[in-house]
Amino acid sequence: MDLDCQEALKTIIKRRRDVRAEFTGDPLGEEELADLLNAAHAAPSVGNSQPWDFVVVRDPATLDAFAEHVAQCRQDYADSLDGEQREKFNPIKIEGIRESGLGIVATYDSTRFGPNVLGRHTISDAGVFSVVCAVQNLWLMATALDLGVGWVSFYQEPFLKELLGLPEQVRPVGWLCVGRVTKLQEVPDLIRFGWNHRIALEEVVHHDRW
Repeated sequence: MDLDCQEALKTIIKRRRDVRAEFTGDPLGEEELADLLNAAHAAPSVGNSQPWDFVVVRDPATLDAFAEHVAQCRQDYADSLDGEQREKFNPIKIEGIRESGLGIVATYDSTRFGPNVLGRHTISDAGVFSVVCAVQNLWLMATALDLGVGWVSFYQEPFLKELLGLPEQVRPVGWLCVGRVTKLQEVPDLIRFGWNHRIALEEVVHHDRW
């Protein structure tokens, strides 16, 4: 890899943000969508199991139903917080489901290529980790294309499985709001709103033993 590619990758990693409020609603082209899905599908996976599927959601009724469910889950979480935490949390927008106009749901199929997936014998979660690698690939490609992605995690899995008609053995790993944006924030939302802070690298690196 030449220096220009290295610098481009560093820039993309640094620019990547979890987007919620900056979506324009303008539709993506089919070529852009294909670029995102191809990047996701090129991810590494345990035992080359490729345990992911991607449900592309554009139907307004489905977007509305999921947005309403997420809003209730958000409220349930807010109600569980103490006063100070709730005050910090209230202004934080946690999704852009309707605003983006496009959801991509990454799923995990534990049965793909049978029960004896090479590399998953002792760490069953390695399959889910593989799907997360696919999500990260998609996210970085979106950033390179000046598109925004927001990972929605305020939902109940049984609700989303039923909403999308997922087979019994398929688990939703993440609903990604994807779309054009007005900008990518320089500072991540949760830091801007004072929810938490960025931990310095030296605080999380250990050598040989913890």
